[in-house]
Parts: sequence; structure tokens; C-alpha cells
Amino acid sequence: MAKKSDLVSAVQDVLEGKDFKINQKQTTQVVDAVLDSIIGLTGEAGKLQLIGFGNFEVRERSARKGRNPQTGEEIEIAASKNTAFKAGKQFKDFIK
Repeated sequence: MAKKSDLVSAVQDVLEGKDFKINQKQTTQVVDAVLDSIIGLTGEAGKLQLIGFGNFEVRERSARKGRNPQTGEEIEIAASKNTAFKAGKQFKDFIK
């Protein structure tokens, strides 16, 4: 499993390969800015499409009935919003 620090290192390697002079702290700020932008745009627009990479989307789940697994009692589950990511073709092809 990769972590955020691995992503920062990978981004820094790519930038250095393109002759960008950037240190680890600045690269972390760039990665944070990109992630914050993805979150913000997805939340505002409801969907963010990055062609070739994938789609980030907010999905709404309606209220529904469920059961408490311990007592079997029927309960009402409130409506909620969830996030979803669907990989794009280029991403899927790379993974295969």
C-alpha cells in the first residue's frame, strides 16, 4: 500500500525529470493543493471529470429502513451523501 509520502516522492521525481527545481516541502504543498482542489470541486459541482484518469462524484442515498443486527429491530437509516470514484479508460488499461 502506498501512502501520501510515496505520492509526494513520485510527484517530485516527475517534476525533477522535467527540470523543475522544487524541494520536498514545496512538492507536499503542491500535492495538498491538488487534493484540496479535487475535494472542493467535487463538492461544489457534484462531479469532477478528469479525462483518462477518472470521475469523482457525490452520490446521494435516500432514507431507507434497516435492521439492528443485535436486536432485529427495524430502524430508519437517514439519507446521506457518499463519494465515489470511477476509473477512466487509460487508468483501467494501465492496471490490467
